[in-house]
Amino acid sequence: MAKQEKQCGFRTSIGGQALIEGIMMQGPKKRAIVVRGENGLVVKEEEIKFIKDKYPILGWPLIRGCVNFIGSMANGIRALMFSAEQMPMEEQEAQESKIDKWINNHFSGEKAEKLMIGVAMIIGIGMAVVLFMLLPTIIAGIFTGIVKSRILMNLIEGIIRIAIFLTYIWLATRMKDIHRVFEYHGAEHKTIFCYEAGLPLTVENVRPQPRNHPRCGTSFLFIVMIVSIIVFSVVSWSNPLIRLLLRLVLLPIVVSISYELIRWAGRHDNIVSKILSAPGKALQHLTVFEPDDGMIEVAIEAMKLVIPEEKGTDEW
Repeated sequence: MAKQEKQCGFRTSIGGQALIEGIMMQGPKKRAIVVRGENGLVVKEEEIKFIKDKYPILGWPLIRGCVNFIGSMANGIRALMFSAEQMPMEEQEAQESKIDKWINNHFSGEKAEKLMIGVAMIIGIGMAVVLFMLLPTIIAGIFTGIVKSRILMNLIEGIIRIAIFLTYIWLATRMKDIHRVFEYHGAEHKTIFCYEAGLPLTVENVRPQPRNHPRCGTSFLFIVMIVSIIVFSVVSWSNPLIRLLLRLVLLPIVVSISYELIRWAGRHDNIVSKILSAPGKALQHLTVFEPDDGMIEVAIEAMKLVIPEEKGTDEW
């Protein structure tokens, strides 16, 4: 248990993602996926290769945000696909889309996996652009003849964007399968808190830990919403089409700034960091639920696999 003996105030760089009946954890050197399958726990481990090691410029501030976001999205989709593969065959076939069937029929092995990940990323980003950029811009256009101030128009559009985002998240929680994923999300957070507290990783120690974590991806998404209001207010245009194009062009800047803010807030404990973290932690009441003991066991196993041998190398 020597690995878990940490001083008070320790913050780890280890992070995770909830999956279908499982959890992915990522440490400084390893990534592990643990899924509860039909015949027990299914484990997948891999060494991490950071692109910044090959191209150091991609690890620079205000560049690393977009790079890490794209990388996290690709790894997250790959992990979700792996967890889905552990489901009973009849459930896999029922949930397989026509696009997945076509890809599996025409490609095999690694090519099929890469293609499905690429398609999933394109669809995901496309849906996000339509729901959280195009739709708010169209709705806000109703006020074009009434509101003359571009700053006020951007504020109205930002409020609409946040309202759509919150509605989307709330509707997702109504789905039973998504609700279980959000329960695994709680197990992930609690396990990380337990590790940071320096306690042995047991179900009894993990269970009483807080479930809302300041470095959660949900907090990141909410900060993106807030930063977008500020950035889009600085650079704006009256024409709806040009305004939408500007949103797309400025999106990498918004993501980069948001990443640096959430990274800074996660490394500090003061009034400013608490203010930055507060909205995201409040939003986690919609995306993080209390897990059962079985979910906690999965999170513990995933965490143990990525804790580095050298003490302190995973400090945030």
